Amino acid sequence: MPTSLGWLLAAGHCLEMHFLAIRLSSIGDIVHTLPAVAALGETFPGAEIDWAIEPRYAALLEGNPYLRRVLTFDTLGWRRRLASAVTVEEVARSMVELRELPFDAAIDFQGLVKSALIARLSRARERIGFSEYGLREPLAAAFYTERIPLREGVHVVEESLALVERLGVERPARERWRFPLPQRAEDEGFIEQQLSRLQAQEFMIINPGGGWMAKRWAPENYAALIQRLERELPWKILITGSPGEEPLIEEILSRAHSSRAVLFRSTLTQFIALARRARLFIGGDTGPLHLAAAVGTPLVAIYGPTDPARNGPCSAADIALSNLGPIDHTRRGANQSYLPGISVDRVLEAIHQRCARAHGT
Repeated sequence: MPTSLGWLLAAGHCLEMHFLAIRLSSIGDIVHTLPAVAALGETFPGAEIDWAIEPRYAALLEGNPYLRRVLTFDTLGWRRRLASAVTVEEVARSMVELRELPFDAAIDFQGLVKSALIARLSRARERIGFSEYGLREPLAAAFYTERIPLREGVHVVEESLALVERLGVERPARERWRFPLPQRAEDEGFIEQQLSRLQAQEFMIINPGGGWMAKRWAPENYAALIQRLERELPWKILITGSPGEEPLIEEILSRAHSSRAVLFRSTLTQFIALARRARLFIGGDTGPLHLAAAVGTPLVAIYGPTDPARNGPCSAADIALSNLGPIDHTRRGANQSYLPGISVDRVLEAIHQRCARAHGT
């Protein structure tokens, strides 16, 4: 057994094992961690697995069959109100809950100082994370007892799986990756009602947002694409995004003058229900794309400064277009602009190709 936990597992005490998975944020990263936690749960079906996460993303873990508890740590909120008595109380409550649980191993999938500190405060005997050379905050590695080097040229899901391999988990093939996302009756009912209201029996999703501008295809490109799609495909076009992205969506709709494209508002779990019904998803490297990929929605993904080989769609049938520019994960730049180098014609061609694959033609 590769780690010192081996003596306990070999002694047949798997039913008593207690693991802590740590991935606080964000949507896409949480989605990409799900297969590793599922593989851990399938390897040790009698063990308890808890997950530490930011409260704004906790809904993504609702109903997850591999988890016993979801522990919330509002680190983003705490940072904004450090001097507040409420913050002190919340931090204390979270730490008490964490330290009352007897963890055998903590797996830090995030690799930040704050997530590594949660692993250390858990009092887990084994704390597993990536080596400092693969971390955005190398200091985090100081809190780990086991440091796993990052492999180059693999998908981010495989990176997460490498951490649980250290616990004796056999890495599943890509077609066996599990993404147990919520499937709630109330979300299905809401989506059914909204689609009926919009007369959208068949529809595609366009999600034009992104974490920073360099990941976003230009609004005029989306507008031109919508105009072409109206002529070439019969489906309704539902444009999704966060509340902060609504001005971008309104600009696209204003430019497109479309009779079939509409803004569609939803919560995270409602979006998952929507994506399950969509004929196609079009968008950039952002949380909704990864949710859609996880539930099997056919995808055409538009990539720029991030690498689709590392964090693109998992299905070989999906299409990820890249401008082949330099891979740059920074969120800041002196002269940020929209993602260049991918034409409307190229995206439209990919859409028709992906639709043909979905129909087996």
